[in-house]
Amino acid sequence: MADVLIHRARVLTMDPDLAETDAVLVRDGRVAALGPAAVAQAAPEAERVDASGATVLPGFVDPHNHLLSTAESLAAEDASYPAVSTVDDLVEMVAKAAARTPAGQWIRAFGMDDAKYPEGRPTRQRLDEATTEHPVIVYHVSGHHAVVNSTALEWRGIGSDVADPAGGRFLRDAAGRLTGMVLDSAMQLLLPVAVEIGCHGPNFHTDLPFEQLSGWLGDAGRHYVEAGLTTIADPQVSARELRVYRAARAAGRLPVRTVAMPLSHQLDALAAVGLGDPFGDDWLSLGAMKFYSDGTLIGGTAVFSEPYGEHGEFTGSLYWSADDLTVLVERAARAGWRVAVHTQGDLAMENTLRALEAGSRAYGDDFRPRVEHCGYPTREHVRRFAGLGVIPVNQPNFLHDSGGDFLRRLGDRAHRLQPIREELDAGLRPALSSDSFVSSFKPLHTIANAMLRQTREGADIGAEQAISLPEALRAHTLDAAYTLGMDDRIGSLTPGKLGDVVVLDADLEQTSPEKFGEVHVTTTVLDGRIVHQR
Repeated sequence: MADVLIHRARVLTMDPDLAETDAVLVRDGRVAALGPAAVAQAAPEAERVDASGATVLPGFVDPHNHLLSTAESLAAEDASYPAVSTVDDLVEMVAKAAARTPAGQWIRAFGMDDAKYPEGRPTRQRLDEATTEHPVIVYHVSGHHAVVNSTALEWRGIGSDVADPAGGRFLRDAAGRLTGMVLDSAMQLLLPVAVEIGCHGPNFHTDLPFEQLSGWLGDAGRHYVEAGLTTIADPQVSARELRVYRAARAAGRLPVRTVAMPLSHQLDALAAVGLGDPFGDDWLSLGAMKFYSDGTLIGGTAVFSEPYGEHGEFTGSLYWSADDLTVLVERAARAGWRVAVHTQGDLAMENTLRALEAGSRAYGDDFRPRVEHCGYPTREHVRRFAGLGVIPVNQPNFLHDSGGDFLRRLGDRAHRLQPIREELDAGLRPALSSDSFVSSFKPLHTIANAMLRQTREGADIGAEQAISLPEALRAHTLDAAYTLGMDDRIGSLTPGKLGDVVVLDADLEQTSPEKFGEVHVTTTVLDGRIVHQR
């Protein structure tokens, strides 16, 4: 393996004990030296990257990124906003897909954002206008909901007499007929699924050929390293995902370092064989176990103490009662698992905190409990976070993508969503993440949105919670690595750490965050090898 020398750079090491420097040397898969020592020690045959004064960083770490599901979404039809901004657009998109798809095959689409549709939520009757020759499923941008056509319901044997499962719902019209919109845990009845997860989250673990999933993973991996991502944590891993990731690791084709967070329905099975967190190596490992408290803020199923929506129509749904969630989390912690709990509304946040307090007592030192999304913690919640060492895992892209909807539905409460500034001031180590496939996986987009706190339409949303560039970079590198329990190996350019490095084509400190979307990654080094050059 040849040395890689990156020089004439603005190297932001993210190591609090090391100053900014101008060069970094990677040798044998690890950071070997910095600054003048890096240049002096580089072998004559080293691969040399002239950064021309641009920013160099540790490889970006995304602690909440559905890698395999993102791969699926990239291979499916695109229903995302603004390309699809009305129900009519959605029907047209499905009709075009039907025209090139053999009759009888499923049409799958990702990214629907019906909160922005002037007509309101789509229905199966409208999708029937596009095709009745194909079963159709269109996933909501949150991943928690979907809309299907009548053919899909018929194929799955679902009629108006279907019962709503715990943690989910089939929407119905005034006459009690199914509208085609399916929420949260009811999704697992729509498509043949690879695993049954019960009330442990939305089931988008569809039964697809292994070879197809593996190919899509490779395709998505190229996009990830082009964006500077070198480590991700998939926050909802079932046996389906783990099989694909393990096969890719064994074949040397896993595109980025991957932490697999097992979904909580597997607790008993994993405990029975004595598995806990951590387990694995620097390329593929098990991480914190994933739980769900409430639904999705984007889709209207988050649980607040006061209902939200333009007419107070959203009351949300809990996956578990407060007592049941506490029992589950405590059991996991006692079995040796760190935990992560999907939580959005303040009422759900209270339930989650009760569970984490019990889990912390059961686990002992260095629990590092995670709150995924951490949508609406109150000030009192943040104070309690500090006592437990809670890690808020935030996705500020939501504030841009759906901030206008949040302002309309939540009013003043929207300005307290993801209070990252307050979390930092309380001494917490919040991490930045994408929740891809729900939003852009590109770290520079996430960093810009954490700094700007502006909606797609240009309105401020919690401007007082904005953070600085150094804080945002740290939250997407070193503190994200801390979230994964990997800060001793990745997250900073410290001699001895793994050789994951990103070279940009601009000096970020001299670039306004509004322009970060125009900044490119010119070189990505992963495990000491150049895996991307622009």
